[in-house]
Amino acid sequence: MRSWASRPPKGASTAPSEPPPGRVARAEPALERRSPRRALSLIGGRRYQSLSRAGLAVLLLGALLWALPLRRPGEEGGHHAQHAAPPLDPFEKAGVTELTDGQQGPPVRLATLDGRAASLADHVDKLVVVNFWATWCEPCRLEMPTLETVWREYRDRGLVVLGVSVDRGAPRTLIEPWVRNQKLTFPILLDAELRTSRAWRVTGLPATFLVRPGGEVAGMAVGAREWSSEEMRALVETMLPGAHGSH
Repeated sequence: MRSWASRPPKGASTAPSEPPPGRVARAEPALERRSPRRALSLIGGRRYQSLSRAGLAVLLLGALLWALPLRRPGEEGGHHAQHAAPPLDPFEKAGVTELTDGQQGPPVRLATLDGRAASLADHVDKLVVVNFWATWCEPCRLEMPTLETVWREYRDRGLVVLGVSVDRGAPRTLIEPWVRNQKLTFPILLDAELRTSRAWRVTGLPATFLVRPGGEVAGMAVGAREWSSEEMRALVETMLPGAHGSH
């Protein structure tokens, strides 16, 4: 097999061989002299090739410009707009995972920080935000003010926030100052033995569940969220008691 290096370069001529002994080498014919008319025809042919290449380049450039999306003032997208991604729904905009319809959450009945008892079933006719948190959880601390804001804004319209502390043993000397510093006014429940958080399959904090009026768990969010954001408010509005989007 011949290697690529053993081939003569393309366009190069090979060296002529010596004539055998006793044979006179044929004289090479003299180079043909080009007439002025033929030289002009060659020049014209080259000019035609240059013009052809220029025309082809213009056609390719035009096709490329047509393929690019064209956006006119006041329009979104160009002639590819029909292939745009569908708009996000309220759950996606708020960063909340929407759950399958018809899921009922495990029962919640726990002691509260003020010495009473609270149950999820007590608020079956309301939109309930069940938030699992702990005093040692920094993301929990960051999102708490936004939960307090949404609670104050919507509690008169049927929204309830239940903050479930998962501090093992529920040390009140630790939890009470923490809640007081955060200026929280919504109910604080104590999951001292972590039974409720396990029943809800909480694996990370904060973990928040949205429970529609009637008890259906509609969505969940693991990690801190801005519950007072415009997108979150829009989602809450669809699930408040009597809202068009609530079940």
